[in-house]
Amino acid sequence: MKTSLTKWCLSVCLLFFIQTVYAQQVSVKGVITAKSDGYPVIGASIVQTGTTNGIVSDLDGKFTLDVPAGSSLTISYIGYKTITLKAAPEMEIVMEDDSQALEEVVVTGYTTQRKADLTGAISVVSMDDIAKQNENNPMKALQGRVPGMNITADGNPSGNTTIRIRGIGTLNNNDPLYIIDGVPTKAGMHELNGNDIESIQVLKDAASASIYGSRAANGVIIITTKKGKEGQLKINFDASVAASMYTNKMEVLNTEQYGRAMWQAYVNEGQDPNTNALGYKYNWGYDPNGYPLLNGISMSKYLDAANTVPAADTDWFDETTRTGIIQQYNVSVSNGSEKGSSFFSLGYYKNLGIIKESDFERISARMNSDYNLIGKVLTIGEHFTLNRTSEVQAPGGFLQNVLQFNPSLPVYTINGEYAGPVGGYPDRENPVARLERNSDNRYTYWRMFGDAYINLNPFKGFNLRSTFGLDYAQKAQRIFTYPITEGNVANDKNAVEAKQEHWTKWMWNAIATYNLEVGKHRGDAMVGMELNREDDMSFSGYKEDFSILTPDYMWPNAGSGTAQAYGIAEGYSLVSYFGKFNYAYDDKYLVSLTVRHDGSSRFGKNNRYATFPSFSVGWRLKREKFMESITWLDDLKVRASWGQTGNQEISNIARHTIYVPNYGVTESGGQSYGTSYDIAGTNGGSILQSGFKRNQIGNDDIKWETTAQTNLGVDFSLLDQTLYGSLDWFHKKTTDILVEMAGIAAMGEGSTQWINAGEMKNVGFEFNLGYRNTTSFGLKYDLSANISTYRNEVTALPATVAANGTFGGNGVQSVIGHANGSQVGYVADGIFRSQEEIDNHATQEGAGLGRIRWRDLDNNGVINEKDQQWIYDPTPAFSYGLNIYLEYKNFDLTMFWQGVQGVDVISDLKKETDLWSGLNIGFLNKGRRVLDAWTPTNSGSDIPALSRSDLNNEKRVSTYFVENGSFLKLRNIQLGYNLPQSLTRKIKMERLRFYLSAQNALTIKSKSFTGVDPENANYGYPIPMNLTFGINVGF
Repeated sequence: MKTSLTKWCLSVCLLFFIQTVYAQQVSVKGVITAKSDGYPVIGASIVQTGTTNGIVSDLDGKFTLDVPAGSSLTISYIGYKTITLKAAPEMEIVMEDDSQALEEVVVTGYTTQRKADLTGAISVVSMDDIAKQNENNPMKALQGRVPGMNITADGNPSGNTTIRIRGIGTLNNNDPLYIIDGVPTKAGMHELNGNDIESIQVLKDAASASIYGSRAANGVIIITTKKGKEGQLKINFDASVAASMYTNKMEVLNTEQYGRAMWQAYVNEGQDPNTNALGYKYNWGYDPNGYPLLNGISMSKYLDAANTVPAADTDWFDETTRTGIIQQYNVSVSNGSEKGSSFFSLGYYKNLGIIKESDFERISARMNSDYNLIGKVLTIGEHFTLNRTSEVQAPGGFLQNVLQFNPSLPVYTINGEYAGPVGGYPDRENPVARLERNSDNRYTYWRMFGDAYINLNPFKGFNLRSTFGLDYAQKAQRIFTYPITEGNVANDKNAVEAKQEHWTKWMWNAIATYNLEVGKHRGDAMVGMELNREDDMSFSGYKEDFSILTPDYMWPNAGSGTAQAYGIAEGYSLVSYFGKFNYAYDDKYLVSLTVRHDGSSRFGKNNRYATFPSFSVGWRLKREKFMESITWLDDLKVRASWGQTGNQEISNIARHTIYVPNYGVTESGGQSYGTSYDIAGTNGGSILQSGFKRNQIGNDDIKWETTAQTNLGVDFSLLDQTLYGSLDWFHKKTTDILVEMAGIAAMGEGSTQWINAGEMKNVGFEFNLGYRNTTSFGLKYDLSANISTYRNEVTALPATVAANGTFGGNGVQSVIGHANGSQVGYVADGIFRSQEEIDNHATQEGAGLGRIRWRDLDNNGVINEKDQQWIYDPTPAFSYGLNIYLEYKNFDLTMFWQGVQGVDVISDLKKETDLWSGLNIGFLNKGRRVLDAWTPTNSGSDIPALSRSDLNNEKRVSTYFVENGSFLKLRNIQLGYNLPQSLTRKIKMERLRFYLSAQNALTIKSKSFTGVDPENANYGYPIPMNLTFGINVGF
């Protein structure tokens, strides 16, 4: 009995103990997702902190784990930051990428490399930041984000850009080389769907870019597109719509203001303003001081004798611009497994530009896939994209046409026809009518771009890869000429030109790589060869006189008048052999050697081949023992490199002797055109039949332009990787620049010849700095900034080329010793405000009250061509960018600023806002600044007096038109909200995000700048402000 009682008591105690312990246990259920894309993190480790009790997340990123109440969980996964959180029954865990922990892999040219091992100057672009800008052209979104990379663009709907890496390095083509999934191209990136891009790397120094040899002197931009990732099927859908607004419209004169300004121009020259031919009538006299006084203005009701063109007050900017609409939709499907992966996307983009009738449309499709035929030993794959773009571009010089068209002319006559200039109004096309006639001039552009590859990995560390790439494009367009009958502007011609252009580029390469790691030694070697071929062809047919004037009918065969045909074909070949070796000892000492040997058909037989070497070294000081005690320093690496790259971006026929057929007219009555060259390759040694004249002398001795570049750099991170950055200094010199020499008469007709004769250098530095952290109340922030500067100088040119003004100097002084494009001109020294000032000044033809005073630089008492100096340098003092990212709970805010400081701009616009006779064409409209021009009663003005003649030649190149083009722009600001995953999972979504953003919302410019937009100082397509609403969905 006693034993039974004892057993019973022990059982009760044990049961009580078990219940107590179990009551203190917590069953944790959670899901882990990646912050970058919202996808589940598969295989993440979840461990009770300080124990071995743990589990890994499943294919949905989910886990269940029993832990004691009050425990903490440590969650880790390679490539993500390890985090520790207090256990709770339900947890939604978001993991952040940790590129430092992953030792980020960077594409460096045919191969990849750990970012920690890089010894060259390479910028890696954050695609998250790029995606938030909603730019059609992904390159345009890089403005201000990459130090040393200058990107210029206007507001054209297609998003075309001009990119310069580390300044202008040649007098020829300065465009960088693009490598898309291993395939080289120079074509515009606005055809590429930015949503398909996985990563962008910019190779800036020769050590990084020399692996691409002859095409890398202007830098290389490597683009890698997305592929499927191992795991479950992923579907993403992105959509956005934006309103595009013209926020910086130039202020021009209305009808009344134009009348006042014209009256002032007449009376300033002592002429009777009522003799004008525009229909203005003035009531004017003189004030008590004897100065002209305007009492009233009136106009004739009709401007023409037939009384069909009523006087108006037309704002031609309002009539020709609109609020544009931008639509963008993208859907992608990706999947991956041990056998391979696939990525498929469709995209649609439509931009109705702010100039009426202009638009750009792109439809894109992409398929990337790879398949493991034999495990990881043999893999095949492909990247393929098909794009169709279509565009109606605004007519050339259109905004200048809008500015000049007189406001007193109406859009339509009383008969509903387009009105035009009548009487004394200058001959200009009605801008609205011009847009309508231009709207049929649409081009359609198809581009197929991609590659197929086979990859063999027979044993560890050794890899063989062969790739065939194709880049084919076709452009078709008809350009219509319609009859015009608008007042004095009349032309009865009707015609069409049907054009087609074809570009075919293909490449094939074979590359072998070997990686080996033994103890503290790690190295990799790569050798390969590559063939490139490009063939370009274009042809067109022109016909006049059509009986039906509609696009459906107006094909050349339907015309009955003059017929002409044109056509040309050209191409080039490039063969290359290259190799690269990287070595690292103990992750401290880094060495990289590269060599490339290129041969191009663009050069003569005497200099067809060239070799481009480079080497670089790095030292990771933080891994030295003497640095171990510095706990706040996480990494410190110094780099040095030197290398050579080449440039072959000249005409395919630059080395040939060129002949022009000169037979007069064709059978159909049109002039014959075209060129041919000596097929025998003897450069003029063979005699062609009569009727040809020489246009260019060949040169078999022209050779590669060569750019040698030295780079010194340092990379650092500290304070637990919260503060990070890099600094680079570079010296870049280009020799043997190809220039076209004008021949002398003694050499005979057509003696122009290409020679190697120019030199240029660029010296500069680049610095970027970032700081990221999280506050105690959960606000995450990431701040990054960059600044760069360079100085450009032309150091050698043939005397005749240096002095002719082609590359700067205006034909007055040699550009040698100055930046490419620098200008020489007169120095404007204020306004003559009294006769005494005129009398005491040097002799100046055209001097008078209210006229610009030119400075007598040589003090000889006469203003002449010797009184000119260097007044314009297109190189900015520095460029900079600032990116701010904030995240709190489910909200995120991004703000990006970009600026350029200390840059000169030449304002041609100022000739039409400040000078009444700036173009020597009377009665064109002007900007409103002329209303503040100098008069005896407005003697404090710095704007010259209005005058119907330009006796003082005030439109000459001078400092009056050189302005401070510095600006700071809020390129992008975006507020986003992610729905909590507890809600998105209920509607079967992995991610649902909404956002509002604004592009170009604010511009800060110099107070002295008189134009509209210093980034687009003259008549380029206006840069609009875009207000965007978008949604990102993931399944």
